[in-house]
Amino acid sequence: MSSNADWKIIGKVSASEHKLKILSILNKPKTPKQISNETELYLSHVSKSLKDLSGIELVKCLTPDLRKGKLYALTEKGNEVLQTLRQPQ
Repeated sequence: MSSNADWKIIGKVSASEHKLKILSILNKPKTPKQISNETELYLSHVSKSLKDLSGIELVKCLTPDLRKGKLYALTEKGNEVLQTLRQPQ
């Protein structure tokens, strides 16, 4: 995690409580509804955040062909960003 782009991504995630909460609970694949229930965020906020996180390759939809029951998981890059954010200051 040393390139300028990576620090921009870390900044973007750390500035968003929703994105940070979502990354933090994706220890295994989950549906948006499960994420919503666990984070107590509105489903619409979860969906938008997942779209944003997918766009910067921090999460990946494992079942893109499903209309309902889509499963999302952290990517390797997402896990690296999360570990960087969890490091003590």
